Amino acid sequence: MQRACAAALLHFGKTVIHYPGHSNDDKAAIGLIQQMGALVNAEENKLVITSKGVQPFSNQVNCGESGLGIRMFAPILSLSEMEITIYGEGSLLTRPMDFFDEVFPQLGIEISSNKGKLPLRVKGPLQPRNIEIDGSLSSQFLTGLLMAYSAAGAKDVSIKVKNLKSRPYIDLTLDVMKRFCFNVPENKNYEEFYFPGFDYAQQKSLDPSTSFRTSLRTYTVEGDWSGGAFLLVAGAIAGNIVIEGLDISSTQADKAVLTALQQTGASLSIQSNRIEIGPAQGRLKAFHFDATECPDLFPPLVALAAYCEGKTVIEGAKRLTHKESNRAITLQNEFKKMGIDIDLQDDLMIVQGGTGVKGHAVHSHHDHRIAMACAVAALKADGETSIGEAQAINKSYPDFYLHIQQLGASLVLPQSSGNKITQ
Repeated sequence: MQRACAAALLHFGKTVIHYPGHSNDDKAAIGLIQQMGALVNAEENKLVITSKGVQPFSNQVNCGESGLGIRMFAPILSLSEMEITIYGEGSLLTRPMDFFDEVFPQLGIEISSNKGKLPLRVKGPLQPRNIEIDGSLSSQFLTGLLMAYSAAGAKDVSIKVKNLKSRPYIDLTLDVMKRFCFNVPENKNYEEFYFPGFDYAQQKSLDPSTSFRTSLRTYTVEGDWSGGAFLLVAGAIAGNIVIEGLDISSTQADKAVLTALQQTGASLSIQSNRIEIGPAQGRLKAFHFDATECPDLFPPLVALAAYCEGKTVIEGAKRLTHKESNRAITLQNEFKKMGIDIDLQDDLMIVQGGTGVKGHAVHSHHDHRIAMACAVAALKADGETSIGEAQAINKSYPDFYLHIQQLGASLVLPQSSGNKITQ
């Protein structure tokens, strides 16, 4: 959804986005492109966006708590010659932004930050040049650069990347760029992205209805595998349930949750338009899973591992430090309250499952995925579980509690002014 908003801003003309999200991150992206000059009209199950590129009418923008938002939109905003201050909220204020301090001056962008933290002040215009970046912290920085380079008319330049993590998310970015007919770089084994140049006039003469940058674009937002992973795990723990709307052919990284579920022996039927899932015959089995490329799966996988007999090993724990919370420590502490021991050994998270999950008062630490993980773990726990700061889910999946309630979970939803949920 956020990538589609960015592409719609950069697209000269009208874009129709079908089935747009309404999470806080989605709302932040919509607000940001409006401040950058896009006209946005909400209609039933769609957004109609009209844009002439980045033409800001405000010198301030706010990315909310969206990590993808700040990392993707900062290079795009820097296409403008106007000095723009980028703000954020919550945990985003503590997340490192040193990347921009190091890279932006190489692209002709003036930048200042709060010692590597927000707010950022940027002034372009961005000038595409041959650069090399470090992709070990997040692929989201690269996503923003790829889109901005394309919009800036990059020609015969490369972005070289070392230690790129979360490669499937770059596949998703390139797919969105392709669907919007942007200049898509050549992907050379995720180590170099080369822009050979793009002749818009030639493309227009070839196919004016679909190829030219200024024609109408339509984009349908995929079902979210990151949110869907929690429902799938809920089904394996407390099913049987049916989930529709997840694209099996998607490039989204978190589709890999299916691999872990298959290892557990959960009852799983994958069809083209629906997934049926339920508990295993007997006990769920411990699993070994590498989440380095999909670190957002750690919270649902920990909830799953809590019900699996034996020790589950999940690789990639170092990727969890700079999330909405330090998720490795947060998962360890909150699941300890529920009777589940988690050991952290270098890049490994080891979950001792099958010992029984106990209902307890836990806290989300203002992290949407921690709140959902605790809620899923509570489904078959012995006793009641209450979740502090339960409204953290609004960041990515505001309908989560309603959806698991529709599936049969017994819970007391928080009042509009409250911050706890009892399950």
